[in-house]
Amino acid sequence: MGLEEAPSGFLLTTIEDLAGYLRKASLWPVTFGLACCAIEMMAAGASRFDLSRFGMEVFRASPRQADLMIVAGRVSQKMAPVVRQVYDQMSEPKWVLSMGVCASSGGMFNNYAIVQGVDHIVPVDIYLPGCPPRPEMLINAILALHQQIQDAPLGVNRVEAAKAAEAAAIEATPTSQMIGLLR
Repeated sequence: MGLEEAPSGFLLTTIEDLAGYLRKASLWPVTFGLACCAIEMMAAGASRFDLSRFGMEVFRASPRQADLMIVAGRVSQKMAPVVRQVYDQMSEPKWVLSMGVCASSGGMFNNYAIVQGVDHIVPVDIYLPGCPPRPEMLINAILALHQQIQDAPLGVNRVEAAKAAEAAAIEATPTSQMIGLLR
């Protein structure tokens, strides 16, 4: 039976494509606002920008009910273990969006108290630049994450890729130490 002989109303797809579509259409973000970027994240969930059209109408307060962590703002050394604990409690598969220049690279806070990139704590899937990034930029980053989720492999390949990315991020030398080595 070829494609021409398939009955009308019959869909042809793969399980990976179907699972990717279902995963991207049902992201549940966890609330993790640390600084001024959190205000823009809240604005993206409000009625003007309306994240609910992407299936993200409720920001979860419990990491056990979430699969997307949006780290919005600067991460202090004191807060880093909490970020990791929330990430570890999230259900699999899980994704991380680093929102703002402070979360992505430490921003203007190049000192001992601020983590120079949240990717030293958890593996990051999407980096969103800006100080603070506008809600439209957050929506664009979420759409880019949707495409990444849609194209992601299922099963063991996804787990192995996530573990490799996490190991590389944890073993990476922080930028403040690298600057000291270059001098």
